[in-house]
Amino acid sequence: MLTKNKKAIRPLAAAASALNNKTGSWRTHKPIIDPKICVGCSLCAKLCPDACIAMSPDENGKMKALVDYDYCKGCGVCAAECPVKAIMMAKDY
Repeated sequence: MLTKNKKAIRPLAAAASALNNKTGSWRTHKPIIDPKICVGCSLCAKLCPDACIAMSPDENGKMKALVDYDYCKGCGVCAAECPVKAIMMAKDY
């Protein structure tokens, strides 16, 4: 139960959609996906904590992963979990 304590810790911002919270500007590393290696399994998209990886068909109609760098924090989960190692983390200057 919450009380009306004046010293209570409150969030600095109201909860909002992730679309209002671009985070890519402070990233130190970013995932680079090699479309020649990517098999379109979508594991990276499913495991991304910020839901910034989408699957899109390439020119041959095969599904490939695409990163929305406006929202990517560079955590590296996608690269660590890619079964074919199609994702590498690169310095983001």
